[in-house]
Amino acid sequence: MKPSLKSAGQVFGSIQLTLVLSIVVPLLAISGLAIYLGFGAVERTLNNRLQEDLELVARAASGPLSRAMQENDELVIGDSLKSIFRIGRVSGASVFDREGTRIASLGLADTNVDNSASAEQVISSGELGGAFRWVDGQSVFSHFTPLVADDGRIQGLLQITRRRSDFHELLASSRLWAVSLWSAVAVTIILVVVLGHYGAVGRHVSRLLSTMEGLAPGNWRLDAQPSGPRELRQIYGGVRDMGERMARAEEEIQQRMARERQLAERLEYQEKIAMIGRVAGGVAHELGAPLNVIQGRADILARHELTGEQRRQLDDIGYQVGRMTTIIQQLLDCFRHVPDSRRPVRLDTVLGHVLDRAGEDEKCRGKRLRGRGLEVDARVNAEPVRLELACLNVVRNACQAARSEVVLSLHRKPGEWEVRVDDDGPGIAAENREAVFEPFYSTRAAGEGTGLGLAVVSSVLKEHGGRIEVASNEAGGCRMSLFWPVESAI
Repeated sequence: MKPSLKSAGQVFGSIQLTLVLSIVVPLLAISGLAIYLGFGAVERTLNNRLQEDLELVARAASGPLSRAMQENDELVIGDSLKSIFRIGRVSGASVFDREGTRIASLGLADTNVDNSASAEQVISSGELGGAFRWVDGQSVFSHFTPLVADDGRIQGLLQITRRRSDFHELLASSRLWAVSLWSAVAVTIILVVVLGHYGAVGRHVSRLLSTMEGLAPGNWRLDAQPSGPRELRQIYGGVRDMGERMARAEEEIQQRMARERQLAERLEYQEKIAMIGRVAGGVAHELGAPLNVIQGRADILARHELTGEQRRQLDDIGYQVGRMTTIIQQLLDCFRHVPDSRRPVRLDTVLGHVLDRAGEDEKCRGKRLRGRGLEVDARVNAEPVRLELACLNVVRNACQAARSEVVLSLHRKPGEWEVRVDDDGPGIAAENREAVFEPFYSTRAAGEGTGLGLAVVSSVLKEHGGRIEVASNEAGGCRMSLFWPVESAI
């Protein structure tokens, strides 16, 4: 039921039907009224013309009839009536005396005119007159002409009749042709309007509607070219602009949602790091005192005379204590969060200090350290200690993997600075590049690494809104890229 009502509403509310009802129908109604009024005027003119014809016939025959009636010559009266039929197209002719008694007649005629107001008026006034009346069951126009004697006395009446159908036969035929012509013109105009609307407007509107039906989230832009009249092209332009605005708004909403998700993930990460940091701080505090005691006892034992085996065991205890201390320190570094201490820092200066410290580190001994592009003024908002710690860990990690050389370089990217560390080692397999940032994951043999160095780097970069990427360089070694947002982007 609803689809049929909807389709009916579409039909009755269409531009096509509106044009027909608001323009064509009024035009046809006006033209029909004009034809009707015109035929009314023609009918009156034709009636007057036919009446004038009867008047002329009556005037021509009244003279001989007046003389014949004055002389009481019935033969002349009969011949005069016959001559009336020869002069004009009439239905009947009669002659009456003053009292209204019929003297002679041919065709349709009254037997008497006693009850005719027109006849009485003609006799009393002496002027011509006539009216439509019924004679022998037929509607006729009866024209009365006074028959005047030589002395000016009205001695009788001449009645000439003509059938009413004679008046209207030609007019009816013309009216039929006019109605037929008007109907044909009306049908033609309607067809022209309907077909013209479809060709000039309708098909373009349908195309625009079908195009608009395809508009949906993720597909707001119109690709079809506008067509049709200027107004429709303007409507298409408006819809296209609206689609562009919708697309931009949708993109902005998606970007905002993505930013909100990133902020939520970052907040969740920071909350998790803060919690782990508190746990790590508690563990470090609880383990620090026992480790100090163990290290102190080992130092006391080292002052005594010991055998070689005892000395080796004591050194191993010292090494393991130092290793545990390093792990605790790296845990604290990994999960320490100090966002309030950020400030503008020159990244190039920090990288210079990193090269100096790495040159003194045991893991970088025997490796050539080189710096490239560190002469630029690279400014970022960061916590200096955490920034230097992250860069130093990457360089130290590269020294452990390199065969002979590590290159530290600085590159400007849109909205960020890239700190690139290249080594000439074996590189990192593609399947392991995501896992190396997980805590306690290491590609080295057991005892050679804690697996926390790159986890510290990843944590620091997330704190500062940056990121880290792992790839292979031209020499086949590993390339670590640390991306730090520029100062204005923080």
